[in-house]
Amino acid sequence: MKNIVILGASGYTGAELVRLLAGHPSMSISALSADRKAGMEYGNVFPHLRHLRLPTLCKIDEIDFDGVDLVFCALPHATSQRVIKKLPGHVKIVDLSADFRLRDVGEYTKWYGGEHDAVELQKSAVYGLTEFYRDEIKNARLVAGTGCNAATGLLPILPLLEANLIDPDEIIIDLLTGVSGAGRAAKEGMLHAEVSEGTHAYAIASHRHLGEFDQEFSKAAGRDVKVSFTPHLLPQNRGILATIYVRGEAEAIHKALVSRYKDEPFVYMLPFGEAPATRHVRGSNYCHIGVVADRKQGRAIVFSALDNLTKGSSGQALQNANIMLGLDERMGLEMAPLFP
Repeated sequence: MKNIVILGASGYTGAELVRLLAGHPSMSISALSADRKAGMEYGNVFPHLRHLRLPTLCKIDEIDFDGVDLVFCALPHATSQRVIKKLPGHVKIVDLSADFRLRDVGEYTKWYGGEHDAVELQKSAVYGLTEFYRDEIKNARLVAGTGCNAATGLLPILPLLEANLIDPDEIIIDLLTGVSGAGRAAKEGMLHAEVSEGTHAYAIASHRHLGEFDQEFSKAAGRDVKVSFTPHLLPQNRGILATIYVRGEAEAIHKALVSRYKDEPFVYMLPFGEAPATRHVRGSNYCHIGVVADRKQGRAIVFSALDNLTKGSSGQALQNANIMLGLDERMGLEMAPLFP
């Protein structure tokens, strides 16, 4: 058994990690941290997990990392980098924050508004989009999980840029996301009365995940790429649906994506002409992708749906951890989506 620690276990991604690890045959949770809830039983913080035998929540400095194989860091941005740089060198790390996603620390400052506090670690971090960085993840000590919105857009579009099947200057990503993506901290704008019975755009032309899109799309295309991206908040707990407008031949795009993902365990291509739904991936590590021909010749609409807490965050983190520890990457992740 591999000994696992989760730092920041009282948030949504931390709880999702615990849920997934509960069914993992080769990982055991040895410590759970949550500074403000230290001393509490985990089942009192998340009653849906009361049936599990779990360590009592503690502070990070109370954890003995001897014998620990891997740490999931589900702490807030900026906090994560300060904690990670103090962890023992023998411990592998999967970070769920944004602190190590951007290779250029100048870009980190631009999008997150502060100086990076662990520049040397940043240089060695591997971007955690499993389907594109699997070989690097295998030998990494530190893997930076992607943003959930970023993963939803990157999975369908990266293969198309690599194959030169779409115009890099004509990519528009219209994205709908559930409220759990904003985290568990109390926020006025996330109150039920503020969110329910409506939807709205937010972070227009300024969302932080644009930094990841710029980085990964430009790498795939071999040139500078800047997409138009607008997220909208949905009055639902989980799920992201991206509707992406591109210039390219729809049938060729679908064929290329089918070929690229035919052997991937968690990316599923729908038949040509069908679009996915968030309710069909809820609670799972699957991403569903669809391609539909636009009525305008030479244009296509590409759809992508995933669960922001699973494939967009904690499930992706576990998939990467499996690879880092030499395990089958599907371990603990083959549960079917919840429906209805």
